[in-house]
Amino acid sequence: MNQESRVCQNCKQSFTIDVSDFDFYTQIKVPPPTWCPECRARRRMMYRNERALYKNICKLCRKDTIAMYPFGTSYNVYCFDCWTSDKWDPLTFGQDYDFSRPFFQQFGEFLKKVPRPSVEGSQNLNCPYTNYTWQSKNVYMSSSILYSDNAAYIKGGEKCIDTFDCFQVTDLTMCYECVNCERLNNSRFLINSRDCINSSFLFDCVNCSNCFMSSNQRNQSYMIENVKYSEAEYREKLKEYRLDEYGGMEEAKKKFSALTKNALHKFARITNAVNATGDNLYNAKDVKECFDLHDLQNVSYTIRGWNIKDSMDIHGTDDTQWDYESVNNGLYSSHLVFTANCHTNCLDIRYSDYCRSSSYLFGCISVKKGQYCIFNKQYSKDEYEKLVAKIINQMKEIPYIDRKGRTYKYGEFFPPEICPFAYNETVAQEYFPVAKEKSIEEGFGWKNPDAKNYQITLAPENIPEKISEVNDSILEQIIGCSHKGQCNHQCLTAFRLTAAELQFYKKAEIPIPRLCMNCRHCERLSKRNPTKLWYRQCMCDYSSHKNSVKHQHHPDGKCPNEFETSYATDRPEIVYCESCYNSEVA
Repeated sequence: MNQESRVCQNCKQSFTIDVSDFDFYTQIKVPPPTWCPECRARRRMMYRNERALYKNICKLCRKDTIAMYPFGTSYNVYCFDCWTSDKWDPLTFGQDYDFSRPFFQQFGEFLKKVPRPSVEGSQNLNCPYTNYTWQSKNVYMSSSILYSDNAAYIKGGEKCIDTFDCFQVTDLTMCYECVNCERLNNSRFLINSRDCINSSFLFDCVNCSNCFMSSNQRNQSYMIENVKYSEAEYREKLKEYRLDEYGGMEEAKKKFSALTKNALHKFARITNAVNATGDNLYNAKDVKECFDLHDLQNVSYTIRGWNIKDSMDIHGTDDTQWDYESVNNGLYSSHLVFTANCHTNCLDIRYSDYCRSSSYLFGCISVKKGQYCIFNKQYSKDEYEKLVAKIINQMKEIPYIDRKGRTYKYGEFFPPEICPFAYNETVAQEYFPVAKEKSIEEGFGWKNPDAKNYQITLAPENIPEKISEVNDSILEQIIGCSHKGQCNHQCLTAFRLTAAELQFYKKAEIPIPRLCMNCRHCERLSKRNPTKLWYRQCMCDYSSHKNSVKHQHHPDGKCPNEFETSYATDRPEIVYCESCYNSEVA
């Protein structure tokens, strides 16, 4: 088929379906989408709640548990141990399909009937307030975590040891407030940097040690504001910035913001890639509009994951192929279409949620080691294939129509109306933030904050300036957040410190923060680029920018190279193509 322009059912904006997209839809036997890529991403992300956790009670063992669902929810929530146990059989919840009603109406009711886990994660020790966390210990208020120890307030962390308040980081030890970084030690406030030690406030630096307030540096040491010093001079000058005081730290953050804007910015962080567009990609081939991924081939419109092949429109996925319009899938699985939370050796599953080690399922929930099931009811192979074909035809003839008038036939992901979460509880709000009114208008739902029944005992302005002046009595205090709920960060208005957190601040000589964890998290999110691309021309121009050398591909004037970048056209940063950037920085 030829490339086509269509109008999104949700946002009413035009979008393009190109030839390669049509080829993919033909191979997996699904109709083309009726929502644009961005709206499809938002719809999928609504099915991933990472950080909104509540106190609840397991409906099987009746023990207290931490869950993605608040107490009193209409969903049948089991603690993770009960949900993974043999104490219950998912097939006992099986039911016949009703051909007189739309599929999604029945599935929305089924979602509330079948048990679902309180949180995602396993093989953890002392990690009760975490979600999507595996093989870790002593992790607190974090999500999407692997192989970590003594870590807190992290999203997207792997091998994080004694590390707090970071976003999308790998292999960090004794680090704080780092974003998009790898292999750091004893460092804080680093962005887009790797292989650095004993450093702070660095942007786009590699293999640096004992550096401060610098950008675009490679293999350097004892630098302050991009100026080289002797070791003695460095240590003496660093004292002038008063980084052990809250006021000094805040001044450094303001200076760092200006430094980052004035640094050179490569159009995208893409390494070892062929024919790839997006950002934060590593080992990629034939990739279109993808973000925060590594080791992938023939993948489009996907955010966060690794080891993915021949897939499109997925989020939070690893070790999978032929995956489409799905979220939170993977672990050696294939042909998962319109699914959520299905992983560990799954094959050919459609319109299902929370299934494990199963194959040939349609409309199932929490099935484990099952085969040829529809709405958790067992069938023979022949019965299954005939009934699935009949249901697909019925989905086309009797579509589900939501309150906004949007039509859901076979080929659409789950409607937001039947999602277990409100928009602002999920990662959709992190990647595509909207105001409450807009979310409700779109039919995506919104959860208002719970009523506060605590009394603030320590105002943020009364916290000692230096961490050395803070004693353990602060652990008993309820600290007010400086934002006081007057922000768009879902401010908690107050917070308490944990003993591990205070110990970390003292050891790292970091002043006590004045913002709650939600406000700090949102401030980190603002330091990463959006998952969206713009066409731009390289900004390298000898008449306006001072370069260190002449660039071979354009000895005079302005660089002619064009590219797709996550830097919007109205952004103030200096954005270079790879050739110009490498001539100046690499």
